[in-house]
Amino acid sequence: MSAAPGPARGQREAREIEASAIEAGEPEEREAAGEALGLEGGRGAVLWVVATPIGNLGDLSLRAAEALRAADLVAAEDTRRTRQLLSHLGVTKKELVRLDEHASEAQVEALAARIAGGLSCALVSDAGTPVVSDPGSALVRAARREGLRIVPIPGASAVTTALSASGYAMSAFRFVGFLPRKGRERSEVVGAIVADRDAIIFFESPHRIAGTLVELARLMPARRALVARELTKRHEELLEGPLSELASLAEQRAEWLGELTVVLAPWAPPRESPEQALAELERRIDEGLAAGQRAKDIAARLSLELGVSKREVYERVLDRERRND
Repeated sequence: MSAAPGPARGQREAREIEASAIEAGEPEEREAAGEALGLEGGRGAVLWVVATPIGNLGDLSLRAAEALRAADLVAAEDTRRTRQLLSHLGVTKKELVRLDEHASEAQVEALAARIAGGLSCALVSDAGTPVVSDPGSALVRAARREGLRIVPIPGASAVTTALSASGYAMSAFRFVGFLPRKGRERSEVVGAIVADRDAIIFFESPHRIAGTLVELARLMPARRALVARELTKRHEELLEGPLSELASLAEQRAEWLGELTVVLAPWAPPRESPEQALAELERRIDEGLAAGQRAKDIAARLSLELGVSKREVYERVLDRERRND
């Protein structure tokens, strides 16, 4: 004789039945089931902004799974990866709309208008939380212009996951996405990073990580950093230490694989005497000139990196050029 199911088991079975109703039922049934499972805005004309796993499918929240099942359609940065996620949930019949960086304003507005017509839409990114370094923000803005309900469903994020593993004490941090690849824009961003005393988080590609760590180590060798590779995945790796050590390690490694998130610890540059500061400025000016950089570009970059007046740096660059002629 089998025992009657306990409260926990009974609740679990009820939720499984309701989840099945979401996938298989008519729109009205799906809406009712979505509300029963705790989804806000379950009666259509709603945009759910849904965080998805950054690697480990076990990190998908129950509420996120409910939203993906309940939605009339899913707007995805990469429909192939999202289809794999839906398949993991047992969802096989779902309209997927591609919403990547190439989506036009007209396409975004058309999608928002469809939702306004009474549909529920789940917005997901390639991985992690939507609109954090991905193109989903355009749909959120369009939905707001349409007066739609926008409901965030939180979950995984490489930014906060890496921060939590760093152990750095902080009251503020700045996320800068992917660093520009080269040129003046990169110099300005790197200069701003060096000048910022708060924690900094950025993404980097495997084939550029070594060069980036070497560049940062040259500017602030003692600053500590965490390099998080393949977060939540089988080959997850966390490397922490001074930038000088991380740069040396990066150069020795034959290749880097996977997705990388870097956390720079909050810091205060070591105090220098006026003579030391001037010598460092002159050295950096010589480096810029040797690299063929223009005087105004050197001045703009070093002003940010060293906290020196741009005019002062510019005049010293011109003086250096005259002496070198």
